[in-house]
Order: sequence, then structure tokens, then C-alpha cells
Amino acid sequence: MARVAPSPSGEVARYFLRLGCVAFGGPAAHIALMRRELVRERGWLSDEEFLDMLGVTNLIPGPNSTEMTMHLGYRRAGLPGLWLGGLLFIAPAAAIVTALAWAYVRYGSTPAGEGVLLGAQPVVLALILQAGWGLAGAAFRGIESAALVLAVLLLALLGVNELLLVLGAGLFAAGLWAIIRLLTRSSRRSLGPLPRNRKGPRSGRGWVPFVPVSLAPAAAGAAAGASTAGLFFAFLKIGAVLYGSGYVLVSFMRAEFVEGRGWLTEAQLLDAIAAGQVTPGPLFSSAAFAGYVMGGLPGALASAAGIFLPSFLFVMAAAPLLPRLRASQLAGSFLDGVNAGAFALILLAGVTLAADVLDRPFAIALFAGALLLAATTRLGALWLVLGGIALGLAWTAAGG
Repeated sequence: MARVAPSPSGEVARYFLRLGCVAFGGPAAHIALMRRELVRERGWLSDEEFLDMLGVTNLIPGPNSTEMTMHLGYRRAGLPGLWLGGLLFIAPAAAIVTALAWAYVRYGSTPAGEGVLLGAQPVVLALILQAGWGLAGAAFRGIESAALVLAVLLLALLGVNELLLVLGAGLFAAGLWAIIRLLTRSSRRSLGPLPRNRKGPRSGRGWVPFVPVSLAPAAAGAAAGASTAGLFFAFLKIGAVLYGSGYVLVSFMRAEFVEGRGWLTEAQLLDAIAAGQVTPGPLFSSAAFAGYVMGGLPGALASAAGIFLPSFLFVMAAAPLLPRLRASQLAGSFLDGVNAGAFALILLAGVTLAADVLDRPFAIALFAGALLLAATTRLGALWLVLGGIALGLAWTAAGG
């Protein structure tokens, strides 16, 4: 009997559900896992295409790694893949964080999770660095891109906003291309029709327009008290305007719910963020914890839906445009600059995480072992992360 090939949608669903259960370590770690498994091992796309997607996610609001799951799902299985990839990556984190919130409300504390973090973080650091090394060939396209990466790194270390860095890198690369074209007068007009053999919908436009951000604050302000609708619109507003690291979420939630509305205390906010840190998946799942504290299970569901919905809409609008961007020489140059900026931010994330994680001999030894295994074997990222967690739990239980 002939073996039936798995459907693209089923493949997307199985992969991102599994990833959502083991994706510890933050956005850079999640992206490293996806690059290792979907580019190197499964061949869903090339490094260049992967960097194109990563560059675009840095230009729109929302959690970058979650939006990458949507882009990759769309690349593999169209619009159903976009929704399956995003939802199934988010679902495990939202469920676990909601369960922690129930225990928190009922018993007054959350599991610490030190052993999980101790074992997972050095492993995901190794995967980040390996991913950065593997993406170097796609990011570096000449001396100018190397200089651009270095400039973005230096400016990021000085505290310049991530969005400005990525956008500026793209504009610089596009401007450089335009100057060279003007001087040589040898290039034909770049903006042309869409390639006929590209995948995805026939139209080059996104399915939805970008959400007008000004509508969300008005809707949020109409809610009185910690109602389900009030939580949904408050988190919808945050999800529609939040750029940069997931940790920026702390300041947004503090301004909205602690100082602005008085629905959360400072301690509850910190506990919500801690719950997001010790669980796999996106840190934005902290919204479900906070929502449960403020409004029970309906509040958790409304908060999670509100904060992630803008990402789905933005990616639905952006994903079909990628082939057009790459087909245009001017837009392609812009995208090359964006990719150089995104690559620099991956390197910076690895360095920053290293300073926080490699603070004891056990973590250093685990990092070195994971890096060696990742570079020299075909052992999957799932098993590397689970092995690290097991060692971390064992070390903690032994009093290490």
C-alpha cells in the first residue's frame, strides 16, 4: 500500500504544537529552533527566505517569534497554515499560564521553576549562537552589509530603539542602491509585476488592512471596571502598538492596569511576568495570567485573544507581499538591509542572554555540551531542550 503523504496543514499543526510545548528562552531562542528544524532539517525554505520573514516581523508590532510561526505556516500551507501555526504555538503557553494563574489565585503562589530555567536557558543560548552562525551567509552580502551589521550592533548597545534600527538599516541599503543605480544608469526600472509562479493567493495585496490603532484606545476606554470586554480591548490596544522586546510588555501592562486602572498590583504584575518566563512559548502569554487574576477564566481568554489578534492581522496583510518585495530590486535592497539589522539583533540577544545565563559552572558546562551536540550531531532541538531541562531539574533536586 502506498504511503499517503502528510498534508501541509497537518504538518504545520503538528510542528508548531510541539514547538509551543518546548520553546523556552524567549524570541531569539524560538527563532533559532525554527531555523534549525525548518530550514536545515526539513527544508521548508532557504536561509534567505527565512531572513526575509524575520526582517518583516521586525517592522510590525507584536511578538516576533509568534509572528514568525504565522509567516512560516503561511509559507507551508497558505492561510490555514498561518492560523494553525500561530494558534498552536500560542495554545500550550496560554493553557499552562492560565493553570498557574488558577493555582496562584487559589493558593497564593506559583511554582518557581528554577530547575526548568537552569536547564533550558544554556541549551537555548547554544541554539541561538548556532543559528546566528548559520544565518551569517544569508545576512552578509558584501562589505556594506558587514558594516551595517556592526553599526546596528553598536547603536543597539547604546540603547537605540529596535524598530528604528531595523527600519534605518533597510532605508540605508535602499538609498545606497538608488545612488548606485543613479550613478551607473545601468539598471532597469525595478518595480514590476508579481512573479507568476509564486505561492499563495493570486492577489499581491494582504487580506486585511492594517488595524487603525486609534480605534483600540477608544474602545478600551469605554469599558468600566475589569470586565471581559474591557480586558480584551485593553490588551488589543497593547498588542497593536507594542514593538521591540517582549519585556517592553511589562511597562505597557504597568501603565495600563496598575497605574491607569488599578486592576492589578505591582506584585501581581511581576508574578504574571514570572509565569510567562518559566513556561514555554511567547512571553505575551503573561496576558492570560494577568487576565485570569483580573477576570477569571473569561478574563484570561479575552486577554490572550486581545493581545495576539493584532499579530494575526498584521501578518495576514504582510505575508502575501514578501514575493513582491523580493522581486523588486529597490524593495529587495531594503529587505537586505532589514535582514542585516535583524541578524545584528539576533547576535545581540545571544550576547545579552549569555551575560545573564552563564553565571555558574553548571550552566557553562551545559552550554558547552549543548553547543557541541548542536554543531556536530543531528540531534533535534526538542531533545536538546528536554535533555537540558531534565539535567537542570536533577541538579536542583540534588541541591546544586
